[in-house]
Amino acid sequence: MSYLVLARKWRPMRFEDLVGQGHVAQTLANAIQRGRVAHAFLFTGVRGVGKTTSARILAKTLNCMGKPGSEPLTAPPVTPCLECPACLEIAAGTDLDVREIDGASYNGVDEVRKLQDGIPYRPARDRYKIIIVDEVHMLSTNAWNALLKTLEEPPPHVKFIFATTEVHKVPVTILSRVQRFDFKLIPSQQIVQRLQEVLGHEGIAMEEGALHLLAREAAGSMRDAMSLLDQVLAWKDQALTSADVAAVLGVASHRVLYDLASALVDGEARRCLELVAGLAEEGHELSHVARDLLAVLRALVVAKVCAEPTPLLDLAEDEQRDVLALAARTSVEDLTRLHQGFSASFDDLRLSGQPRAALEMALVRLALRPPLVPLDDLIGRLGALERSLRGAARGGALPPAAAPPRGALEPSPPPPPEQQGRPGRAQPREHRAEAARASSGTTADSDGPRAPSVAPPPERSAAAALGGAVEPGAPSDQQERGAGAEAEPLGPWRKIVELVSAEAPRLGAFLKHAAPLEVGPELIRLRWPAQGVHLGEIDDGAEQRRVAQLAATILGAEPRIVHLREGTDERGSVAEAISQERAEELRLARERALAAPALRLAREVLGARLLDIVLPNTE
Repeated sequence: MSYLVLARKWRPMRFEDLVGQGHVAQTLANAIQRGRVAHAFLFTGVRGVGKTTSARILAKTLNCMGKPGSEPLTAPPVTPCLECPACLEIAAGTDLDVREIDGASYNGVDEVRKLQDGIPYRPARDRYKIIIVDEVHMLSTNAWNALLKTLEEPPPHVKFIFATTEVHKVPVTILSRVQRFDFKLIPSQQIVQRLQEVLGHEGIAMEEGALHLLAREAAGSMRDAMSLLDQVLAWKDQALTSADVAAVLGVASHRVLYDLASALVDGEARRCLELVAGLAEEGHELSHVARDLLAVLRALVVAKVCAEPTPLLDLAEDEQRDVLALAARTSVEDLTRLHQGFSASFDDLRLSGQPRAALEMALVRLALRPPLVPLDDLIGRLGALERSLRGAARGGALPPAAAPPRGALEPSPPPPPEQQGRPGRAQPREHRAEAARASSGTTADSDGPRAPSVAPPPERSAAAALGGAVEPGAPSDQQERGAGAEAEPLGPWRKIVELVSAEAPRLGAFLKHAAPLEVGPELIRLRWPAQGVHLGEIDDGAEQRRVAQLAATILGAEPRIVHLREGTDERGSVAEAISQERAEELRLARERALAAPALRLAREVLGARLLDIVLPNTE
């Protein structure tokens, strides 16, 4: 007789024999016991987890007639007898009333029609006519459509059982007509227990670590585990060890993976390269080695984080002992760092044309990682440094300031002399700040005592903004018009604008762009930019009267308002005065920030930079 592989020889025959699918077995058994068996089922899950086996068990249970010589059963039993002709023929695949077909071969509409032709007829012997379709997602769209009506209202003696590994390809019109059961991946520990039972029946001894290696390579599939066991037994059928299984399957043993992880934890880059060289010489698939090493790093993190890691590790006893011992030698931060770093390199390694070099460089980079310094330690160091600086300052001696790091904020050079006194042009903010520091005799980074900086009054600041820096003896614009000093009209005009903005924000926003030439109880003369659009927004007579009425509360009488389009910019307006004051506030805030002890320490010790300062919006 030909050899029968272990996956077929030890296929489960009853629901209680299913491994890892207790939710499916219990639900189907309860449905049979209570007489609530649906007319169509859909079993979905990855390969080798028991879908087709469960379909055969369900078919045997529905058609079991009881043991020969006993009274025939009138209803399906929960557990098949495995002795009646129906159970034996279904197990052998020869029952006429139970048809097993695959969706890849019977995927056309003609095959479905032939199948439907025999559905109305009663079963030849069994209680039900059962149709099992494996890989049902392979059916064509026309075949699905031809099956819809029959699947929704089949004859009472017909049951459909579909199995698929790609349930997303099954139409939703079919999913709504069947009962769906999702088969799970089988845990490694349950695979090991099943393999031990099979080896016990076969009379073969095997090391537990070897069984765990088989279960790891099976990746949740019982059929894969049985096939791998068959392959190993063909090489040697007694006293199998982990090294034997690793050599036959071409995978890295737990000991090698543990040594790699230990070398990473200890920072031994040379040891990592030696281990990878040994694996490459033995012909191991290095992408599989990287996958298994990633699983070991994950197990180390679990062992370090969890007080009781056994349920989450799913490892053999000796493997778990090694993982716990290695995890105890380092911190959880370092282990998570190793896992994250190797995980980021795993995809590149898997797609690389040079997997050995990619694996070696990833291991070397992680082995040579710099030590982590906790943030609390850094803060403590900064605090100690600040205390030492304060003590030195009280003693009259300050340590020399460290040179600012590359890219740190440094004062800008002063502007050229030809730009310092040019009228009508506001100097850049950095130049103004430098000039202010020069005039006060201090710098932003000075450690000596500072005199308090006092901002000039708004009227004075705005007046300085009207004409810029003017050469001595040169007449100003308002002196030419005979209106007196520049600062006089801006003060009352700004109060008027603020009053208008409180009652009519839109109107006040436009008035901010006008430069006052004369402000009095009889006349207000405003200069507008020739190319501006703001004057066109307030030339309405009603708005003019509204501004005059509000101005009367400040000036004592309603003045006449005259608008002149003769300016080239907004110099001398409320908007420019506010902008100049804002720039001055920003300069002072920057100087205060740079002089703060904490920021100075951060710049000197950590190389920090002051990128920007945001002032609160006071408008």
